[in-house]
Amino acid sequence: MRTATSQVARPAKVVVGIDGSEQGERAALWAAAQADAGRQPLCILHAADLDRIARFASFETVESLREAGRERLLATEAAVLNRFPSLDVTRRLSRKRPVSALHDEAGPHDSIVVGSRGRGGFSALMLGSVGLGVAAGATVPVVVVRGESEWSRTKRVTAAVRGATDRDWMDHAARQAQLQGADLKLVGVRDVVARAIDTTRSPDDPQPVLLEEQSLTELAVALELAFPETKVTAEVVECRSAAKVLVDASRHCDLMVMGGPRHLNSRSPSPGRVAHALLHHSHCPVQVWPRRRVEEDV
Repeated sequence: MRTATSQVARPAKVVVGIDGSEQGERAALWAAAQADAGRQPLCILHAADLDRIARFASFETVESLREAGRERLLATEAAVLNRFPSLDVTRRLSRKRPVSALHDEAGPHDSIVVGSRGRGGFSALMLGSVGLGVAAGATVPVVVVRGESEWSRTKRVTAAVRGATDRDWMDHAARQAQLQGADLKLVGVRDVVARAIDTTRSPDDPQPVLLEEQSLTELAVALELAFPETKVTAEVVECRSAAKVLVDASRHCDLMVMGGPRHLNSRSPSPGRVAHALLHHSHCPVQVWPRRRVEEDV
C-alpha cells in the first residue's frame, strides 16, 4: 500500500468521493472493486470545503472539520483494505467544494465514482447535488453508485445506445463488462411518438426500426469480435419513454452505461433528460461517458 502521492507516471486511477454517509461508503467499496479488477490505484477523496468555511468559521471549527475529514478517510481506507488488501490506495483531503475537488483530482484518463446521495441531501431526493454536479460536468467517465454496493449476481452490463454517435464509448462498455466477467447487452430505444408524427413515410412502415436493429446487431457483432470473452447481445425497444425502458432494464443488470453530453467550451449544467432520470431512479450503478463533441441529448 502507498498513501503518499507519487510523481511517477502511473496507471489511470479511480477517484471516489466520500462524505461519511452510507452512500459514500458503498461508493468507496464499489470503486475499490472496480480498481482491483482493473489493477488500478484508488484515490479516496474527502472534500471538506474549508476554503469557503474558513471565511466565517473559527479556527477551532475549521480544525475540527479537518480532523473529522482525516478520520473519515482513514476509516474508509481501512474498510477498503480489509476487502482488497493488495490495493494501491491514496487518501486525499481537499479544501475545495466536492464537485470541484473531484473534477480537479481526476486526470484525463481517470474515472470518478460517487454515491447516490450524501449527508447533506434531502431524503426525498434520489440523487444529491454533488452526484448530479459531478456527472453533469465531468470530462471523464463518472459512476453514480445506486442499488447494491458491489457487483451483484446478474453478470450483465447494459449499454443505452442512441446510434452511431455512441460508438466512441462502446469499447469502454465492453471492457467494463469484461472486467466484471459479465455479458454486455446493447439497448436501443425507438420513440413511437416521434415515429408516429414522421410525415416522410407511412406510420406502418417498419423499415426504419429494422434498419436500427440491423445497425445495433452489427455493432454487437463487432464488439464481440473485439472482446471474444464477452457475450454481446442487442435489442431495440419501441416505447413512449426511453427513461422508463432504461430504468426498468436497470433492475436486471449490474451496471448501466450511457453517453452524456460533452460541451467543448464549458461544463454542462445537466447530463441530459434520460441520463438525469437514470441517475435519480436506476436500480443499479450508472456510468456516464463524456461524448467527443456537443450533441443534443435524448
